[in-house]
Amino acid sequence: MLSKILSASVIGIDAHPVDVEVDIASRGLPHFSMVGLPDAAVKESRDRVRAALKNVGFNFPLKQITVNLAPADLKKEGSSFDLPIAIGIISAEGVIDPISIHGYLFTGELSLDGKIKPVRGALSMAITAKHLGLRGIILPEENAPEAAVVKGVSVFGVNSLPAVIDFLRDSLSKSSFVIDLDKAIEENSIYEEDFSEVKGQEHAKRALEVAASGGHNVLMIGPPGSGKTMLSKRLPTILPKMTFEEALETTKIHSVAGLLKTGQSLLAIRAFRSPHHTISDVALIGGGQLPKPGEVSLAHNGILFLDELPEFKRNVLEVLRQPLENGEVTVSRAVASITYPANFMLVAAMNPCPCGYLGDSRHQCTCTPGQIHRYRHRVSGPLLDRIDIHIEVPAVPYKELSTDYSGEKSADIRNRVVSARNSQLERFKSDKIYSNGQMKTRHIKKYCKLKPDAQSLLETAMQKLSLSARAYARILRLSRTIADLEASDEIQSHHVSEAIQYRTLDRGIF
Repeated sequence: MLSKILSASVIGIDAHPVDVEVDIASRGLPHFSMVGLPDAAVKESRDRVRAALKNVGFNFPLKQITVNLAPADLKKEGSSFDLPIAIGIISAEGVIDPISIHGYLFTGELSLDGKIKPVRGALSMAITAKHLGLRGIILPEENAPEAAVVKGVSVFGVNSLPAVIDFLRDSLSKSSFVIDLDKAIEENSIYEEDFSEVKGQEHAKRALEVAASGGHNVLMIGPPGSGKTMLSKRLPTILPKMTFEEALETTKIHSVAGLLKTGQSLLAIRAFRSPHHTISDVALIGGGQLPKPGEVSLAHNGILFLDELPEFKRNVLEVLRQPLENGEVTVSRAVASITYPANFMLVAAMNPCPCGYLGDSRHQCTCTPGQIHRYRHRVSGPLLDRIDIHIEVPAVPYKELSTDYSGEKSADIRNRVVSARNSQLERFKSDKIYSNGQMKTRHIKKYCKLKPDAQSLLETAMQKLSLSARAYARILRLSRTIADLEASDEIQSHHVSEAIQYRTLDRGIF
């Protein structure tokens, strides 16, 4: 007898429908074969399914069993096909009515005792079930909160194979899983850090506010222990709150990567990813035999922080150029070519020299000019071209550390950032960009017109500091963002003056 069960396979961050066809023939020697490009984990499901069915009291058929995963040209991986294969065998044996399984998408990994374990990509599968107009999706109980975020499709969380069979025999006995979406967003959008915890570094705080307001990439230069990492970790707290669409896309990526906490329904805080400098280019950009998302995609809609920037391998840093330019990354392998979203803010930190104390009044630098030159040139020019803000983060004096003064709270800074971002959204509504940091040359010419005194100041700075054309464009971008923070339509001289202060490397201070 033949039965068909609908399941799904996650490719990239999207789930593609897969028909699990099970045919059981009485004639011939007992045999279990599986076709349709299954990987090793899928092939091993026959042993898990056989043991699970036996241990829940079902007599596994000693017949010729053929399982086809269609479409056959789509690579299948993972253990999520255990449950649909088991239900297919039970249905083909006539234990349950084949009509009862129509309109449902099944996914889940089976334990040998019949329990159902969580799988990756449940959110993507729920979205696919909605697009297909199905009655519902049957999946592990732990994945139900995540899938229930998708409105328009019923979600049924189950914890064991007998529970699935009971549900199919009497679907009215179990209600669908429902969550309060507003409450879920509120509970999952709380940051543990706050800018008020940072003592001193007012110049750096202001620079990060400008960066957040315009979506500008940042490079912080300072000695060890000056607070570069502490500042970076608090940058997400002043970015605008995530929209539901941003939260959904971010959650999909983390779900596919298996990084969602058990029972977590939505990731509503902006990601902060801080890979170690020994990371490989594949781990950073994504890859594998069947490409998986890398750190740049896990930082989507958030922050990618690279501490000790010159210590990263040159080839690792070079792969950042595509995602920084396009907001996405394409990973090509023999089996598939997958594009992952990778729209993030890059925040990098480095010492001014190998020993870290160049320009520090309290420590003597021991580096030679040659060592400093080689250290600086580990970071390529094309990557620096994509970083708008270079700021000095000096060591904090004891007087500032010991004071009881606390700075502005993140919520107050975020209000100014949101106001500036709203101005940019209105300005760029017909240009298909969303922030000043994404402006190209044509946008700079159109939206960054200077008043005469501001133009004169920038001309003087270009001559006195020998600034490059690259620095000129970056200063105009930053000036536009600083003006937006003051709700000024015109770029004035003090806006340009502040923007020049954020080009430390161009000014030759280090």
